[in-house]
Amino acid sequence: MSDQTWPLQSRQQWQVNLLRGLIVLTFVVLLLFFILAAPGFATISNIRSVLLNNVAPLAIVALAMTLVTRIGAIDLSVGTAIDIACLVFVTLIVHQTSLPLALILALTAALLVGVFNAILVTQLGVEPFLATLGTLFIGQSVQQLSSNGGQPVYLLSQKLPEGFSVIGHGSLLGILVPLWLLLLVTLVLYQLLHRSATGRALRVMGEQYSVAQHSGVAVKRLTAIVFILCALIAGIVGLILAANVKAWVPLSGNAYLLNAIGASFIGATFAPSRRPNVFGTLLGVVLLSFIANGLLLVGWNFYWQQVATGVLIFIVLAIGALRNRRHA
Repeated sequence: MSDQTWPLQSRQQWQVNLLRGLIVLTFVVLLLFFILAAPGFATISNIRSVLLNNVAPLAIVALAMTLVTRIGAIDLSVGTAIDIACLVFVTLIVHQTSLPLALILALTAALLVGVFNAILVTQLGVEPFLATLGTLFIGQSVQQLSSNGGQPVYLLSQKLPEGFSVIGHGSLLGILVPLWLLLLVTLVLYQLLHRSATGRALRVMGEQYSVAQHSGVAVKRLTAIVFILCALIAGIVGLILAANVKAWVPLSGNAYLLNAIGASFIGATFAPSRRPNVFGTLLGVVLLSFIANGLLLVGWNFYWQQVATGVLIFIVLAIGALRNRRHA
């Protein structure tokens, strides 16, 4: 390393640390502001509501997205998997299908979204961005065609099978069921990505795909598994949505897409490895969820909330760009 290179890298590292510190400081200041400006922000009921309605479903989708971004790809069709699972689940309940069978078939429908993506990417050679974008458009059309132009399907409370509502807001040992589902997904993906040979192979695929190809890694098989598992995990959120709102609302799953991508990249930026990871993604979800909730409670409308989220993601991407320059 030359004498001229070291000061440059040192300065870039200082810039990275400064931006990271500013984000942490900004978040702390925002929390204090929300506590003072919105008396209901720090209440148990509000925190419970955010965990149930925001953190749990978004975190599950974001973890599914993290699985895909780990291999250097992206899945724009997670919302489609959510919506298809929700549609199938609600439709089967309307037709008095037993709850266990409805759950299995709904998750199978979500899984098929992943299978379709896997075929496009691994067998036809379509780039993941374009393949999943196509699946997104196809999924939107399927929903419109199957619901008379996008009419919601509502469930009547008296026809709901026993245990239906437990999926959305039931509790076990004092902990909400959606949080148990999030814990299960977190443990499975942590073991897969951070504690297994498969996780190491996925990391190599994300960092040096050509090296993975020439080192004996079954890249096509692992890529297919990643997209299928991503869609299956996203389908869990479809079940939670159906149980919470007792309905299927067309295209509602797409609301999670951008925040899931943002949470995954936030987690990667703050990780020492600079790679998407489980706990970093969870941190990103918490940041995005509580900031959005705080802005809502102080009276900001939805559009300004999106602006704030975009600014946060922009700053995080700037940190990532600086880190990449430092390591180039």
